[in-house]
Amino acid sequence: MADSATVADVDANALLNEANTAVDDQAGPTFTLELNQDQKDIRDWVHGFAEGVVRPAAEEWDEREETPWSVIQEAAKIGLYSFEAVGQFWADETGLTLPIANEELFWGDAGIGMAIMGTTLAVAAIFGQGTPEQMGEWIPQCFGTPDDVKLGAFCASEPDAGSDVSGIRTTAKYDEANDEWVLNGQKAWATNGGIANVHVVIASVDRELGSRGHAAFIIPPGTKGCEQGAKVKKHGLRASHTSDVHLDDCRVPGSCLLGGKEKLDERLARVREGKKAKSQAAMQTFEASRPTVGAQALGIARAAYEYALDYAKEREQFGKKIVENQAIAFALADMKMEIDAARLLVWRAAWMGRNGHKFENAEGSMSKLKAGEVAVWVTERAIQILGGNGYTREFPVERMHRDSKIYTIFEGTSEIQRLVISRAISGIQIR
Repeated sequence: MADSATVADVDANALLNEANTAVDDQAGPTFTLELNQDQKDIRDWVHGFAEGVVRPAAEEWDEREETPWSVIQEAAKIGLYSFEAVGQFWADETGLTLPIANEELFWGDAGIGMAIMGTTLAVAAIFGQGTPEQMGEWIPQCFGTPDDVKLGAFCASEPDAGSDVSGIRTTAKYDEANDEWVLNGQKAWATNGGIANVHVVIASVDRELGSRGHAAFIIPPGTKGCEQGAKVKKHGLRASHTSDVHLDDCRVPGSCLLGGKEKLDERLARVREGKKAKSQAAMQTFEASRPTVGAQALGIARAAYEYALDYAKEREQFGKKIVENQAIAFALADMKMEIDAARLLVWRAAWMGRNGHKFENAEGSMSKLKAGEVAVWVTERAIQILGGNGYTREFPVERMHRDSKIYTIFEGTSEIQRLVISRAISGIQIR
């Protein structure tokens, strides 16, 4: 028996060595959830800015309901608000750095976070659909310089076309004689709308094709016919500027069509022949941004959870800390669990998107849906734990709750995300 055991041990060790060698020979990294040093450094860098600059200013700018230019400038001075920073975040092949940075910034404050990060939606549209020349010309102009900061705006939604992007009525007609595009229409809910240096506008070039007839256009700074409409007074994210944008015979050079006219003509020809279009201008941007938006919601949720946890460990009622009550402790446990579960969905979608994996089961929508609903649920639980204090503006969880709600609405409502997921998993065009 002893001899047999010895032989078995030798065989087992040999097999283990062969398995380890095979793993070492395989291409690509092994699975890990450990962040690398660059990711940790960026996380700590953004967290430090959120803690030292953003949080102390949060209440003031929420009450003022104005763009916090001074805070954006501080972000620009340290390199956080810049094309270089966004490029560095995107360069991470794991796809995690961008959501990590967003979570930390929005942990500081969501309104100011959106004022800083709102430009990146326009940048994402230019990066995703523009030519290299267009990227080089327009993306830097979305940020400006630390001494003269600028903003970018992405304009897709309209008064009668929010969730239904196929209902976009803004038109773009090509003036061949002058090589210009003439845009007419009204955009709604535009972050940085009207105050941006560069606007990216989704318009229809062929109304009969619905969303497949859309294209994206750059509106250069100072272009006549592009004006700010009514500014929206919002429930949350009040430090972030949101307004309508009016386009009245707004003429832009032919070179401002993202991707170029030749590419557009080829795509429209395929659609008219009954072939499937490779992408839709608005949806392509939203699909790429959903994990990042989910990370922003995570930041809000984590901030509320941490505040409620600290409060529960300090607050005394009936002669003991309220965290010693099962009802409070279990609520905090559930809050932590839901936040961590949502983060895993966000990280998976971010990794898939960065590495070109198709969202076969609408994983991008899953991440945004889960994170947004978790943020609303967690911030409401935080208010409940604080009791009457949580309902006042003297404590930040009230603001966090207001800020969280938009994450079940913008860039695809929770209902739209469920529609996208249900279509993906069933293969049926559910309506």
